[in-house]
Amino acid sequence: MKMNPIGWLLGSLLLAGLPASAQDLDAMSAKELLPLAQKEGKVTVYAFTSRIAKVEKAFEAQYPGIDMIPIDMSSTEQITRLKSEDGAGITNADVVYISDVPVVIPELLKTGIMQNYVPPRLADRLEEKFKSPLLAQRLSTKVLMYNEEANPRGSPISNLWQLTTPDWKGRVVMVDPLQRGDYLDLMVEIVLNADQMAKAYEAQFGKPITLGNGVKTAGHQFIVDLFKNDVVLMGSTDDVNKAIGAKGQANPPVGFTSYSDRRDNEDEGWALQVANTVMPANGIIFPAVLGVTKKTTKPAAARLAIDFLMGDDSATGGDAYKPFYVAGDYATRKDITSHPDAVPLGEFKAWQIDPAKTAEIRREIGDLVLLLQ
Repeated sequence: MKMNPIGWLLGSLLLAGLPASAQDLDAMSAKELLPLAQKEGKVTVYAFTSRIAKVEKAFEAQYPGIDMIPIDMSSTEQITRLKSEDGAGITNADVVYISDVPVVIPELLKTGIMQNYVPPRLADRLEEKFKSPLLAQRLSTKVLMYNEEANPRGSPISNLWQLTTPDWKGRVVMVDPLQRGDYLDLMVEIVLNADQMAKAYEAQFGKPITLGNGVKTAGHQFIVDLFKNDVVLMGSTDDVNKAIGAKGQANPPVGFTSYSDRRDNEDEGWALQVANTVMPANGIIFPAVLGVTKKTTKPAAARLAIDFLMGDDSATGGDAYKPFYVAGDYATRKDITSHPDAVPLGEFKAWQIDPAKTAEIRREIGDLVLLLQ
């Protein structure tokens, strides 16, 4: 790759100790960023997935001399930590890899704690919605999963309202929505699609829904009924996956978790499978986004790391994207093909969240969940 004259000049200035603006760095290719990043020497990534450890190995193999320091924590923990560090005038992270966009946009992006960066080589490979307001690396999920060993004929659930019936009392599991924002977003989306939930109720029970006293919509009613049916709240996604997917169970629960966690079935002895025939939807699909902390002291390495996390120029994203090239994760790049074992995105029965609409009623639904607990 031939370095453009502007990139060469900016690189020379920065190596000489003169600062370059974020806009200058944003225009550089990975090759132009590399010597600047090597001078910085390291890059710290806050990531909401443990798969960042595999990214670290691949990144350091491709870019010797730059130490990637991955710190795995949930999106909720990241938001809290980043706000706290900013308030204390501290900048520990250089890259933020996070979900829970309805909270990230108002609390991290609009407050200036993090900023968007789109690698120049990818500008024409992404739809506009995946470039702004933040770069989306992939689409992740929180959807209904079941144990396929115990249910070889397919999902035991065909309608979400079945989860509120006596047959499933105490046999639906999920992470506490008040502890993990993605699960609260799931509850919000159920409310936002209240009309669909009302139709699904009538399809399941053969009569129009009757709302309880003070209950606003069919979506609210579903949440109320789910909690009254003793939904089991767990502390981590791994706990949920084990409860649902552990082999040898005669009557396992179902629950909401990440479709992509099927990748661990063989290693963990699970039999997780997605319920993709559920009415009106099996859950939510949402973006996992990347950004640079605005006060980073490693601005070139941060941009190089984000460029790397988006995958190389091959049809599968190469070693950089390999941890995410699994059934259940969907690349946002137009030129990366979906995993062959995945349900095609066009056939996947999940609601795509609208961050702005989610943010409007998120607190209200959080208060409802708190009351029901």
